Amino acid sequence: MIYRALPADGLDVVWGTPAGQTSAEFRWENEGWTINCMLGPQHSQVVMRVGAQWHIQQVILFRDLEQPDLWLATDGAGRWGEVNGAHRTDLDGSRLVAVVGTPITHCIAMRQLPLQVGHGAKVKTVVIDTETLSVTPRTLVFERLGERFWRYNPLDAPDSLVEVRVDEYGLVESEEGGFERR
Repeated sequence: MIYRALPADGLDVVWGTPAGQTSAEFRWENEGWTINCMLGPQHSQVVMRVGAQWHIQQVILFRDLEQPDLWLATDGAGRWGEVNGAHRTDLDGSRLVAVVGTPITHCIAMRQLPLQVGHGAKVKTVVIDTETLSVTPRTLVFERLGERFWRYNPLDAPDSLVEVRVDEYGLVESEEGGFERR
């Protein structure tokens, strides 16, 4: 494993952004992590379930209702579906999920990708926009620049690259022009 395992009793992380604050709570439950993210600028909540190897199993988005506004899950073999069971063939083969407005999904990618320093990968990713509820496939590029340094193309500017510094757990400490850990 490239990064240290998260503490068994969980971990809470807070990032500041120019628009407000975003947080994530990691809790170990039933042989996997439940990650509860509060997206301050969007006033949304994203709950993700990831397995022990950091493979995303499901993503639930709450905005202004008690019931989820969006629920996606994978069968573990690359097939994605929505809460009503509708199979989303356009998302098939996606390994990652990226939620606009939080660096947590990039953290999952950096923990999951077995990249050595100097190597990169193109990864088919499910991109979720919390404001419009759009769910689209996109290929993101991740490059490992150093032990704790990465570069990736951001969701809002696919033709540019952002450099990121991570901590010993592989969680974002600072992101160029974006998130700063508090």
